[in-house]
Amino acid sequence: MAGRGADDSGPASGNEILMPSQSNSRRSYGTGSIVLRRGAYYGKWRAGERQVMRKLGPARRPGSRQGLTRKQAEAALRRLMQEVRVAPVAYERLTVAEVGERYLRHVEHVLERKPTTVADYGSILRRHLAPYFGSQAIERITAEHVAAYMAAKAAEGLQTKTVSNHLNFAHGLFSFALKRGWLAANPVAVVDRPRAAGTNPDIRYLDRGEVEALLRAVPDDVLGPTDRALYLTATMTGLRQGELAALRWQDVDWVAGVVRVRRNYTRGRFGTPKTRRSSRAVPMADRVAAELERHFQRSRYQADEDLVFCHPETGNPYDASRARKRFKDALAAAGVRPIRFHDLRHTFGTGMAAAGAPLRAIQEWMGHRDHQTTEVYADYSPDPSQGGAWAEAAFGLATNFATNLSETGDKLEPHKPHGNAGSQVDATP
Repeated sequence: MAGRGADDSGPASGNEILMPSQSNSRRSYGTGSIVLRRGAYYGKWRAGERQVMRKLGPARRPGSRQGLTRKQAEAALRRLMQEVRVAPVAYERLTVAEVGERYLRHVEHVLERKPTTVADYGSILRRHLAPYFGSQAIERITAEHVAAYMAAKAAEGLQTKTVSNHLNFAHGLFSFALKRGWLAANPVAVVDRPRAAGTNPDIRYLDRGEVEALLRAVPDDVLGPTDRALYLTATMTGLRQGELAALRWQDVDWVAGVVRVRRNYTRGRFGTPKTRRSSRAVPMADRVAAELERHFQRSRYQADEDLVFCHPETGNPYDASRARKRFKDALAAAGVRPIRFHDLRHTFGTGMAAAGAPLRAIQEWMGHRDHQTTEVYADYSPDPSQGGAWAEAAFGLATNFATNLSETGDKLEPHKPHGNAGSQVDATP
């Protein structure tokens, strides 16, 4: 596509061509652009209110070994954006901590992010970024400094996903500063991110017998009936602990047979669920409906707005840390292997997958943003290809594979499985 500059969309002058970004995707703010002009590559980027343009080198012609390829021009642009800096005026030379506090106010009051998100960002800034970069001026921080930060945090034992979360916040922070002219380039934008090893395939969950043992081990005290209803509902609906804590009686639809997830309660605040949708409906098994009906009848708090799993004596939200401690105690009393409360959510996911529920439906019920998160349950689904029956036909005891091969010298064709071979796995609650 031709144009006079990085931001122009008018007709070409014939001497300048704006090169499209790789994969034809929109470039991230602060990564600049490449222009081909009179046989040479030029890099263009903005430094605050000012546009900077520098020659990168001659473009390589087809069949030649001289000049720069597009990939080499990209690398040269990144180096120049770090080396060529337009220094802010003295009173605007700020540290990461100073810019970070301004960015947090921007995130809270302009972007209107959730209070929990703002709190998480504040923790990253004050516990990690600000102490590491100290009094160093933000415009002097380079991609090498960011890479060193990543290595330092990995050496401290932080998980790859945690370091990646730090970089996501830092990218927003530096972009915020870049747009205000406090630095010339976003150093995080040109750093290779750490790659997580992926989701742990060995997810933890309870089988049916373990669920029943857990429910029998619930103590017979003031909180016992609430705990029993809570564990059963968590196991058979997959709601997060914060969503269970915020559940109201008006969210339990016995007629439709669903639980409607509209709110979340965490860190002492009510908010919206983690999913991007404002609400979702989760199917309610008959056993859950019956347990919640009994729990409703014995509760002192039965108004539509009252919490389902409130403290039975005060009506206030059930303290999360206390709920987790009692859960661990109940597991120990039941002789069940220790798991997290959150693993009851995995019990729902694996159970629904084993029952043959479509993964797309499970994604909706569990409120996963990305289908890849739900894919962890794919291994628990029944095998629609009946692979076990084919393997048995090919290699089972009924097939004398080696003898037949030696006698005939021909390839064997496995017998086709008869009927509905292979049985479906029982659904975990």
